[in-house]
Amino acid sequence: MHPSGKVYINGTSVFLPNAPVGNDDIETVLGMIAGKPSRARRIVLRSNGIRQRHYAIDPTTGAPTHTNAQLTAEAVRGLTCERFSPDDIDCLVSGTTIPDQLMPNHAVMVHGELGIPPCEVVSTAAICVAGITALKYAWMSVLSGQARNAVATASELASSVLHARNFAAESERRVAELETNPEIAFEKDFLRWMLSDGAGAFLLQDQPRTDGLSLRIDWIDILSQANSMEVCMYAGGEKLDDGSLRGWQHYSPEQRATQSIFSVKQDVRLLNAEVTYQTIGKSLEKMQRTRDVKPADIDWFLPHMSSEYFRKPMDACMNTVGFPIAQEKWFTNLQTKGNTGSASIYIMIDELLKSGRLKHGERLLCFIPESGRFTGSLMHLTAVDHA
Repeated sequence: MHPSGKVYINGTSVFLPNAPVGNDDIETVLGMIAGKPSRARRIVLRSNGIRQRHYAIDPTTGAPTHTNAQLTAEAVRGLTCERFSPDDIDCLVSGTTIPDQLMPNHAVMVHGELGIPPCEVVSTAAICVAGITALKYAWMSVLSGQARNAVATASELASSVLHARNFAAESERRVAELETNPEIAFEKDFLRWMLSDGAGAFLLQDQPRTDGLSLRIDWIDILSQANSMEVCMYAGGEKLDDGSLRGWQHYSPEQRATQSIFSVKQDVRLLNAEVTYQTIGKSLEKMQRTRDVKPADIDWFLPHMSSEYFRKPMDACMNTVGFPIAQEKWFTNLQTKGNTGSASIYIMIDELLKSGRLKHGERLLCFIPESGRFTGSLMHLTAVDHA
C-alpha cells in the first residue's frame, strides 16, 4: 500500500435508539429510586440545558432494547452506500466507556454483531475520549498505509447503569443543599439526568469522496494530566480519602451491591475546580506551542460539553489562554441529542456535515474533554469538496 499522506472522513453514521425522551419522561424510562421522584431532577435539568435524549430501554417494561455492541453495529451498518459496504472494512476500531462485559473487548463483540469477514479489530478504553482515541488509531492506520480503509466508532449505553434497579435508595440528606448549591447534584443524581445512549461511526479513506463533502483529518492531539490529578469520574471502584482509587476486586460481592461500587460517580468539587483549565486550557496552551493555528483560522468550534453549565467557564478559559472563539462559531447538539459521552463528537460532526452548512475549505476545531483523570483532546479538520 502507498499512503497518500492524507486521510479523509468519507462517511458518517449515527444510531440513536428508540424515540427521544423529554425531560418530563426520564423517570418513566429510568425508573424512580426507592419508588420516589427525584427532588434533584428539576435543578440539574435547569442547568444542563438538555431537552431530550435517547435510551436503549423499553419504557413499558424497563427491559433493554439493545446492547452496547448492537448500538455500535447499527451505526456501522449506516455507513453502507454505493461506494462502501461493512464487508469492505480493513480495520475496525471501537471505543466506549462501559462495554457489555469485562471481557472479551467491545470491538470484537461489534465485529461479531456485524458478521463481516475477518479484519483488524481494536478496542480503546476511556471515558469521553474513548471515541477520539479510536479515531486516532483508525486515522494512523490509514495514514501509514497499513489499512486501505478504517471504520472508527464510539458508543455509550449509559442507561444500563443509570436505571433505578441498579441503585440502592439514595440518601436525601443533601437535597436541601441543592437550592443553594446546584453543583452538589453532580455527585450522584446529576449523572442520571445527564448521560444517555447512542453510537456513531466514521469511514476513513486515503482519498476524498468525489460525490460530496469530505473532512480531512489534519491532526489529533490527546493530553492526559493523570500525572498530577486525582481520579474525578469513575465506576467499578471507590475513591478513598487520600485520593486513591480502590478497585472492585477489593470488595466482596455484598459490598459491591450495598455500596453501589459499579455505579458511575463524580468528584464534583474537583470537577468544578479543575476541569476547564486541565482539559481545554492546557490542551490549547500546548496546541499554540506546537501547531500553526490561530483563532481567526477556525470557522467552526465543536466542543463536547456535558452540560451548558460549562459553556461560560470554557469560554472564559479559552480567552485566558489566548485562544478565544466567538460563540457564533460554536456548534453543539447537546440540547437535542443529550450527553452521549464518547459518541458525542461523532454525533455532532454527523449532524453538521449533513446540515449543508459546511463549505469547502472551512476549518473545524473539535474539543473532547474527559474528567476521569483529566484528559483533553483537540482535533483539526478541513472540509474538502472534490465533487
